[in-house]
Amino acid sequence: MNAGHASPAELRVLLRMPTARDGAMAVRVLSRAGVAAEACQDAAEMARRLREGAGVLLIAEEVLSDEAFADVKQLLLGQEPWSDLPVLVLARAGIDSLAITDALQELANVTVLERPMRVSSLVSATLSALAARRRQYQLRGTLTGLREADQRKTEFLATLAHELRNPLAPLRTGLELLAKKNRDAEEDWIHALMSRQVNHMVRLIDDLMEVSRITRGKIPLQFAPVALQDVLRHAVELSQPLIEAHAHRLVTDVADKPVVVHGDSVRLTQVFSNLLNNAAKYTPRGGQLGLSLVRDGADACVTVSDSGPGIPQDMLDAVFDMFVQVQDASRAAQGGLGIGLTLVKSLVELHGGTVKAESGSVPSGTHMVVRLPWAGAKASPPPVPTGGEALRARASRQHVLVVDDNQDAADTLAALLHTLGVAATAAYSGDRALQLMEECAPTVALLDIGMPGMDGFALAERIRCNAAWSPVTLVALTGWAQKADRERSAAARFDHHLVKPVDVDRLIEILNALP
Repeated sequence: MNAGHASPAELRVLLRMPTARDGAMAVRVLSRAGVAAEACQDAAEMARRLREGAGVLLIAEEVLSDEAFADVKQLLLGQEPWSDLPVLVLARAGIDSLAITDALQELANVTVLERPMRVSSLVSATLSALAARRRQYQLRGTLTGLREADQRKTEFLATLAHELRNPLAPLRTGLELLAKKNRDAEEDWIHALMSRQVNHMVRLIDDLMEVSRITRGKIPLQFAPVALQDVLRHAVELSQPLIEAHAHRLVTDVADKPVVVHGDSVRLTQVFSNLLNNAAKYTPRGGQLGLSLVRDGADACVTVSDSGPGIPQDMLDAVFDMFVQVQDASRAAQGGLGIGLTLVKSLVELHGGTVKAESGSVPSGTHMVVRLPWAGAKASPPPVPTGGEALRARASRQHVLVVDDNQDAADTLAALLHTLGVAATAAYSGDRALQLMEECAPTVALLDIGMPGMDGFALAERIRCNAAWSPVTLVALTGWAQKADRERSAAARFDHHLVKPVDVDRLIEILNALP
């Protein structure tokens, strides 16, 4: 059923009168007016029927004092945001009772009608209440449509990001290969240019994936006590190349005493790096950026400022919406997807904080103020990085089978592994991979999930069903990076899940950990 249309049960009048005779009479009167009405024997029966739906409740004042009416009241108080079920109370003549006073205070949509009353007044009040209820169902349909459209949008973003990852995988791997060749100055310049652009594309795709995951509640956070000084230092390191490329001057004012919050250090670094990148992009060349950290009461307050053109007052809230950009600033920054601040806002709110844009009259620069709950003065030690070269040296003990229907992707990844001293063989289909499992006896198999014919899951099942191949480490290779995708890989008995384009250091870590 369309959510904007109501079922017969959702448009019926549930009524409880002082006597059964009064109830039967009210049903007849409303039926003659074309209104479906059902008399309930008591408040308990009304609660049971209400769970199935109703358009209006029509009750005598005496019902409000029934102990079972508490169940009806709970159902009314627990309605969906779009719903505000009309309740018509037929009151006895005279002074309002305490029960009616309580109902008016506790329930939002109560109309009191004094009895005895004209039949036409009862019918008119009921029809008006039903008309209001129909408008609520229309609102339900509109909200449902918006939710479905938003779900389709986020699914499209995830699919788009996945499809874009596939052609990027061989490009990035090819650049890794070229980085190991001897080159002249001009070739170095071309290689650096291509690396920057590919890395930029990867970041844009990562942002698409992140926004899709956050809006669907699929993003995991690793909470721990984190010193914001460390987070900001890492964020500056990530943003420094962009700041220097625009010849900006970064002025920092960070508290000496540790300011600790309870959060995910990686995600918080992403937040402040995004804000610094935005400030660098939207500020004219040679500008000044600011980064400050103070403790303000119960909050840790981080401000990222710039000397750019500022944000119009009517856009200060809108800039955090997805795909929204200030028109002139967008041209100055040479485009972008308009999702960076959406990502910032979502991540900050997941940490229990707030982010606010402040800007005076244009041009006056912009201040992005992030507030996070302060958690004390002691942080967890930062993770110690592992030496990549040592990992590469020990990974050479493995023989890797790379399986991908994208021949460029398979060949470049196999070639890159060769340059690292790892034996590697490429296959372009599941059938060929099974042949090579017999011929080459690999210790590791990287399987593309989305192959036509025998996909990565089917191939993994064939490998796992062969006892002779049970020691082989299976690594899923895919553009899908959601938690559900990783869970599906694990259920298919993959040992690891890597997202395209492959992080070579992560792959080497996996190889190094094997016996």
